[in-house]
Amino acid sequence: MLALRYAYVLALVVWLGGMVMLGAVVAPTTFEVLQASLPSTGRELAGALFGTMLARFHYIAYAAGAVLLVTLAAMRVLRLRPAHVGLRAAIAAVMLAVALYSGTVVLRRIDAVQAQAGVLPSTLPAGDERRVRFDQLHLLSTRLMMFNIAGALVLLYWEARE
Repeated sequence: MLALRYAYVLALVVWLGGMVMLGAVVAPTTFEVLQASLPSTGRELAGALFGTMLARFHYIAYAAGAVLLVTLAAMRVLRLRPAHVGLRAAIAAVMLAVALYSGTVVLRRIDAVQAQAGVLPSTLPAGDERRVRFDQLHLLSTRLMMFNIAGALVLLYWEARE
């Protein structure tokens, strides 16, 4: 039981911690430093750098989600059921599905819009269709991550309560 729970909590903490660090520290710092260092190209470089980091982080999210589901299933099979194991598994499954959608669909659409624009979408006029689409996708990506942060916080709360 201890090993399963340890693996579960570790996966949850890695996933949650990664999301918080990316959103609260890595993204703002990357844009701030590169824009200050390279005024003409820093924003574009920061976007490319952060986009690559985010894409790579999705693989960590997929692995963490799989570990959450496997450990919860193992706890259930071994009758080491924590409270609300079914609901926890459902939350973890939805979180994994959200991460998969974000990493495979949303990020690819963002890349396609950027490639089509040929320039940084934020440099396009406010009404430009490509800029509007990029802003929508960026907002969707942010909301999906916030959704997963909320789910992870719920799961972490249950662990802390036990």
